[in-house]
Amino acid sequence: MNDKDRLPRVVVVNKFYYRRGGDCVYTLNLEHMLRKAGHEVAVFAMRYPDNEPSQWESYFPAEVSFSGPLSEKLRGLRRMLGIDDVATSFNALLNDFRPDVVHLNNIHSYLSPILASIAHARGVKVVWTLHDYKLICPSYSRLTGTQICDRCHGSRSKTCVLKTRCMKGSAAASMLAWIEALRWRRNVVERDTDVFICPSRFMAEEIARAGFSKQKIHTLNNFIPSVPSAMTSVRGKYYCYVGRLSEEKGVRTLLKAATMLQHELRIAGGGPLFDELKAKYEQWPQIKFLGHLDGEGVAKLLGEAACSVLPSELYENNPLGVIESLCMGTPVVGAAIGGISELINDNNGLTFTSGNEKELAAAIDAAVYGPWDNEAIRQEAIERFNPESYYSRLLSIYKK
Repeated sequence: MNDKDRLPRVVVVNKFYYRRGGDCVYTLNLEHMLRKAGHEVAVFAMRYPDNEPSQWESYFPAEVSFSGPLSEKLRGLRRMLGIDDVATSFNALLNDFRPDVVHLNNIHSYLSPILASIAHARGVKVVWTLHDYKLICPSYSRLTGTQICDRCHGSRSKTCVLKTRCMKGSAAASMLAWIEALRWRRNVVERDTDVFICPSRFMAEEIARAGFSKQKIHTLNNFIPSVPSAMTSVRGKYYCYVGRLSEEKGVRTLLKAATMLQHELRIAGGGPLFDELKAKYEQWPQIKFLGHLDGEGVAKLLGEAACSVLPSELYENNPLGVIESLCMGTPVVGAAIGGISELINDNNGLTFTSGNEKELAAAIDAAVYGPWDNEAIRQEAIERFNPESYYSRLLSIYKK
């Protein structure tokens, strides 16, 4: 077999190696998909108690934390700058595994963009899937408090993060984020990265607007790892929310809308607002807090719902919650913000102005009673988000 026909050996990199958030879920799904297709795959992540077992964990750098005493923050700073054991550990993995491709995911802070520089210097292709806005926003989310903020977009100095303390509301955390942004400037990460994969057109446009080369940007939606089984023929008249209960996710707006409706709302998930919101709204008979559900529980909840809701009040990228709902044949009511609108059309859901509870209530009411073709929604979503199509496009990126 010549080199052209050989499948690339890939190192998949993410700061955590367990199902912590969307980036972690994608990383684990990506590793499984590549192995199933016949690739040799290594993994690189930070050591962490919740990590899944891996044959590669002996290469993982030590855990760092940004809480606690000054000494811990200084260790974290060294990690951010790539001047601790992360470089040594990654070089050891590359020496032993000898990959053709390093596929980065979320690596800032707990790992470091030094990984891109190391791989690039060795002539290894660097592909980076962008799950958030860290390359253009020191605090990841493009939020100052609960308000959308674009002040660092395109800025070289990134000093806004210091003035507004938008990294966790902390002066110390914001200072660290500012230092990290200066160290890993656009020209540095762009020089050392061959391809940036953006899961939404919105993300791709925003990265390009910040000055990144359009030639290096590829738009590739997220995927589901396996096709769900046929949905139930019985659907309730409830609607649901699955996700984190935090300010930026718009759950306060959702609950205000829910009090205007008679339909039952079922909320699955936890987060910093869980106790507060449950205490405030549990007296409303149409609002049910389910807490955390396992994968089977989430699938059943989505598969039997009249619709699901994503009321986000931040620039979502390509949310898996929407994709999972559509692949169950369940229409989505989504906030018209970020990449959400790209996933919703007249045949599979409705959009509303982010933060507007009256518009949201009206959209939910229409969706619950809407004459949806659930099987058509499911088939269209599976065709769009199946792993086979994703892999075909990803392999062309690896080999290009």
